[in-house]
Amino acid sequence: MDFRINAVRPHDVAREVERLLKRGAHEFVLEPVAHGGMLDQERLGAARYAAGLQAEVKLAVEVPAGAGPSARRR
Repeated sequence: MDFRINAVRPHDVAREVERLLKRGAHEFVLEPVAHGGMLDQERLGAARYAAGLQAEVKLAVEVPAGAGPSARRR
């Protein structure tokens, strides 16, 4: 099971990852806040650093609101 993270500031992301690690989480998905831009990359780096090598950290894929059902399944 993956845990979704919505925190915006990188240090808040790291804090949330650390909190979830203590609860046994090992998979994290960051919700994009900057459409995959620099802020999202910084947040991703902070999460990966806090999670360590044994965890999986990824950025969720944004699907445009007008996309059909086939686009949402990717």
